[in-house]
Amino acid sequence: MSPQITVRPAAPEDMERVQEIYAGHVLRGTASFEEEPPDLGEMCRRREDVLAAGLPYLVAHRDGTILGFAYAARYRSRSAYRHTAEDSVYLDPSAIGGGIGKALLAKVLEHSAAAGYREMIAIIGDSGNAASIGLHRALGFRHVGTFTRVGLKFGRWLDSVLMQRSLHDSDASG
Repeated sequence: MSPQITVRPAAPEDMERVQEIYAGHVLRGTASFEEEPPDLGEMCRRREDVLAAGLPYLVAHRDGTILGFAYAARYRSRSAYRHTAEDSVYLDPSAIGGGIGKALLAKVLEHSAAAGYREMIAIIGDSGNAASIGLHRALGFRHVGTFTRVGLKFGRWLDSVLMQRSLHDSDASG
């Protein structure tokens, strides 16, 4: 990874660029199953929800230009899932393959573990998303299943690949 890349918590003033990156993925990609990009207000609300759960919302930038973002959100709202989070990583197309995704996801895992979360789930849109599957595998995630043909986007039926990684040593205690 280039030494000029910095990963830091996302600030409110970063959210316009975050929304722009995400909108590109929604409109042209299959990593997200959203079909209409959320507006800036919705993206800011989502960031606040992540932060309220004690989870990280991070950006990576070079020379002040945000090249990607990542965060962890609560996996599900029911109380039994309170120690499990789900990660998301999105990069500007120009930043793919440069180690930025790995740097972002590593920090998300580190911060989530420090916040007391025990398991991280990745729900990867499109089983053809080799870059995301490889990124998660490189950081210790294991494949735990695939939901086939569960999303319809761009006239194609898409899978969701499920991967999981423990953030702490496993034991039976809560």
